[in-house]
Amino acid sequence: MGTPLTGGPESRSAGARPPADTEVGRTARTRVRRLPDLAAHDRASLHAVLDAGRVGHLAIVDGDQPYALPVGYARDGDRVLVHGSTGSRLFRHLAAGAPACLTVTLLDGLVLARSAFASSMNYRCAMVLGTLASLDGDEKLAALERLSEHLLPGRWAAIRPPSAKELAATLVLALPLAECSVKISAGPPDDPAEDLSREVWAGVVPVVESLGRPEPDPALRFDLPPPEW
Repeated sequence: MGTPLTGGPESRSAGARPPADTEVGRTARTRVRRLPDLAAHDRASLHAVLDAGRVGHLAIVDGDQPYALPVGYARDGDRVLVHGSTGSRLFRHLAAGAPACLTVTLLDGLVLARSAFASSMNYRCAMVLGTLASLDGDEKLAALERLSEHLLPGRWAAIRPPSAKELAATLVLALPLAECSVKISAGPPDDPAEDLSREVWAGVVPVVESLGRPEPDPALRFDLPPPEW
């Protein structure tokens, strides 16, 4: 997970709001209070975390019940794009302006300390607060292409584009990167001095994301090479 699998554009489309929280994590709702030294306040770190991930969790409260939806996403300049079915009750609430929280977490390593209390994880995490706007027309189609290119690089040019019926069944939403926080934990265990003499291995076990060997569709009719990712 150390290197982003795909990049993201730095340009912002005409419909995206500029960032309000220019220095990340400085609002009352996004200030990191627990271990504040792990907070990153530059937008480059925010972009890097979002560009390295493919799946986030989008939280919303419906009535008195909170839900966290796993979603594929893509960063598009100063906003994050997600899509879902028009038949989804929760996505319709999001499209109507319900407040939401998107969290993306990348696990980089297991930190094995000399005690259970000091053991932890190395990670990069971004949290985005705000409301989502529904996209339509050419902007909607461009957003779907951006999502495809982030999640499945190079596929948009080769596959069939969405039909009018498929577009009508799909909600595409944009969440501005206007109120965000980033937290990054890295490095070896932080054991107290009295535990250093314990005869137990300590260190970091890296966690690395990798893509496996492509498995062709049994219904594939052509002898074609798989994508080179």
